[in-house]
Amino acid sequence: MAYIRKRGNKWSYQVEWLDPVTGTRRTKSKGGFTRKTDARVEAEELERELREGSFVEENKITLNEFADEWLNFYAKNSKVSSHRGRTKELKHFRTYFSKMKLTNITRKHYQAFLDDLHEKGYAHNTLDGIHTTGRMLFKKALEFNLIKTNPSEFAKIPKKIQTVEEIEQNDEVIKFLEKNELITFLKTAKGKGLDRDFIMFLTLAYSGLRVGEMLALKWTDVNFNNDTIRITKTYYNPNNNTKDYQLLTPKTKGSIRTLKMDKQVMNEFKKHLTYQKEIKMALGDLYNDFGFVFAKEINNPGYPDFIKTVENRMRRLLKLSGIEKNVTPHSFRHTHTSLLIEAGVGSKEIQQRLGHGDINTTMNIYAHITKNMEQKASEKFSELMKGALEEDIL
Repeated sequence: MAYIRKRGNKWSYQVEWLDPVTGTRRTKSKGGFTRKTDARVEAEELERELREGSFVEENKITLNEFADEWLNFYAKNSKVSSHRGRTKELKHFRTYFSKMKLTNITRKHYQAFLDDLHEKGYAHNTLDGIHTTGRMLFKKALEFNLIKTNPSEFAKIPKKIQTVEEIEQNDEVIKFLEKNELITFLKTAKGKGLDRDFIMFLTLAYSGLRVGEMLALKWTDVNFNNDTIRITKTYYNPNNNTKDYQLLTPKTKGSIRTLKMDKQVMNEFKKHLTYQKEIKMALGDLYNDFGFVFAKEINNPGYPDFIKTVENRMRRLLKLSGIEKNVTPHSFRHTHTSLLIEAGVGSKEIQQRLGHGDINTTMNIYAHITKNMEQKASEKFSELMKGALEEDIL
């Protein structure tokens, strides 16, 4: 029931109702209206929300306070690496919204927040991650009846519109190796590589594994009878502390997979296993045998290497092989995909081999062709049109 009253020159309303949960009588009042009609309209809106069960009582919880609560909830239902990322992204919300109440953050505020980060030069991928965290945060606040509407709904990440000059000056970044470059690199790794270099980069090239997946491989994942390796985990060590690593579940459900490997690669695995057994025999109790395929030989032998170590070793081999390209260990996934496409393998098979949870990831990120394929396409067209230009056209 609503009551409209005039106090001095201002109007106010008071709405009473019976709380269906506690069974107690509740009231909500608000004053300061210049017109009686305005007070009545808001009172009627409150009564409608009470009838429909959509009423959310205003609270004083701030974004910072709820962010702490949400992170604790998120930590119980996600991987350590994901929680670390969300914590980092939430810092932007904490800075921008400071001590604002959740109920006071509007869609206009949220869009201005994204626009401001864009103006400061944050990359689109960074903004996408921040926006994803924002959607998750406010969705949970909505579920808890702490807010009436989700301010992140309908928000858009601003896009940078390149000028003609910027497009002309923007050289394409090459992120994979051509077949001949891959062969040169692997030959260099075999002839001039440090311990484990050849088998590590051979594995990346012939499997398309993520580096973390490779470092997490154990001998129990290797099946010499079927020539397969099983991917069930990934290596995580953000602080680069040898003994403080974690083995986490793979990036997506589709990342759990069994890969058929080249027979020659499996022979190299056998050689590596024999060599590793010799290292164990030589070191005895000094070797920490956790069963890792790519285990250190010195400085805590038996523990998996850092991802940074793989990156450093790749830079060394690129220099020795004379390959001047801005590529990283992750580029072997691109290289593997490019060569699969060149070999005529379908996108669905590529998706399964790379462990992508979504076919769109395969199509959007890896749907590129190598220079060899471009050259072949040009040659085939030239062959088709051979003589036509001079005889029939010119």
